[in-house]
Amino acid sequence: MIIMGLDPGLAIVGYSFIEKKGNSYKAIEYGAITTEAKMPTSLRLEHIHREMLSLIDAFQPEELAIEELFFNKNVKTAIAVAQARGVEILSAQLKGLPIYEYTPLQVKQGLVGYGRADKKQIQHMVKILLNLPKVPKPDDVADALAIALTHGHTGRFKDQYLME
Repeated sequence: MIIMGLDPGLAIVGYSFIEKKGNSYKAIEYGAITTEAKMPTSLRLEHIHREMLSLIDAFQPEELAIEELFFNKNVKTAIAVAQARGVEILSAQLKGLPIYEYTPLQVKQGLVGYGRADKKQIQHMVKILLNLPKVPKPDDVADALAIALTHGHTGRFKDQYLME
């Protein structure tokens, strides 16, 4: 099974594609979709949409795992990221992917077993589980891999989704 992981954003969208075979995982591709801050928001969103469709076509994931948003301070940033997240979800929906959402707490518990794990601990587990030579950068990319791995560990897959 190929899982697409997404760390939503407007300036940087971390993405990953991992393959799950039994209890093992392999990173197929990972990186970031980036947009320029000086671009109009509408053009940034269009760029993200086009890149999302292109990535989905190229790697043919069976499911999408995306991080739920958590903001408590900067409302302006939260709204911009929420707009981009909506475009990212819509892109996956248009390609027929089942969509699964995970909170940061679920990702921490899923990979480290501890809800207060720090970013370095999560990144270390991503590196180990995917047998990577180093932690991917920027952090958004490592986060996208962590989200995909979390989905792989949960067992919430398409067959169960369709039966609900």
